[in-house]
Amino acid sequence: MLQAEGEFALVTQYMEKALHSPLWFWGKFNLYALLIDTAAQQRDLLALRQYMVPAEESALQNDHHLYIGVAYRAKGVMYRLMSDYREAELWLTKALEVFEKLQTRWQIGRTFYELGELAHLQDNTLAAYGHYSRALASFEALGAVPDAKRTRIALGTLNITAQ
Repeated sequence: MLQAEGEFALVTQYMEKALHSPLWFWGKFNLYALLIDTAAQQRDLLALRQYMVPAEESALQNDHHLYIGVAYRAKGVMYRLMSDYREAELWLTKALEVFEKLQTRWQIGRTFYELGELAHLQDNTLAAYGHYSRALASFEALGAVPDAKRTRIALGTLNITAQ
């Protein structure tokens, strides 16, 4: 998959083009979920603002719990990018609740990673360490090597001293 290799711009172009095509198979709610998830990973605030409302609305209308969680996590990233940390934490926590009910370990790991980044931005090193550690445990349990590596790097940036 192109997205797995980091070619986010190309993936986004294909998905945006698909929005204007007949969608007898995919449905727009699938494309919106992919667009906001990609935008969140890219830290693309403009795309998040553009697609957040239709993505969340379509996920809720279709009662698609996984996409509801994806929308909530993307909303958390969007608020973090806007420096509204309270709203960011609220939506990331809601996303985590959805993913924990679904028992989707990779999504749980990704959401803990986002919570770790949020805590790190707020200079809450202990909370960041806890979130990153939980993300790492999820990724390692799945064998998600690139995500585990990225999380280890994030853990390494924390200034934790032995007590």
